[in-house]
Amino acid sequence: MTAELTDLTVLSGPGVGSDEFKAVFRRHPAGVAVVALADGGRLVGFTATSVISVSAAPPSLAFSLATSSSSWPALARARTVAISFLAAGQSDVSARFATSGIDRFAAGGWVRLPTGEPVIEGAVAWLRGRVVQRTPVGDSHLVAVRALSGAVASGAPPLVYHDRAYRRLDGP
Repeated sequence: MTAELTDLTVLSGPGVGSDEFKAVFRRHPAGVAVVALADGGRLVGFTATSVISVSAAPPSLAFSLATSSSSWPALARARTVAISFLAAGQSDVSARFATSGIDRFAAGGWVRLPTGEPVIEGAVAWLRGRVVQRTPVGDSHLVAVRALSGAVASGAPPLVYHDRAYRRLDGP
């Protein structure tokens, strides 16, 4: 092994196991977002650290959600979603939208867009988009979204999740 690889733990076997895979991604920081939608008269939302930019032309993004999630049935039917990219001071919002068995919207801190989707107040940015594809991948679905509208707040640092903890990005 080269000198750069000597500090790494080598993953075992011919394939990477679930625990090893999770260990790799714990070391990879990710922005934190809340994906939300209106399902009839009911609001549905969940925390996602899997949001990625896919294309600038047309503007598209994707995220994943476990098929076993309580939010999946509503997302499987949804035509549109709103993705709120959380600010550094919103770890409590992230934790609330990651908690099962509660009304995630009861504590407030969100507004409804004229089109019905909720967005989180104080987020660094949000995008509203049309779901264009749902692809089953393992025990999850990869959901592709075409961005239709959005907004960006000025100056607020994002909330980041790394190694099982929320982090801040301070400075340049």
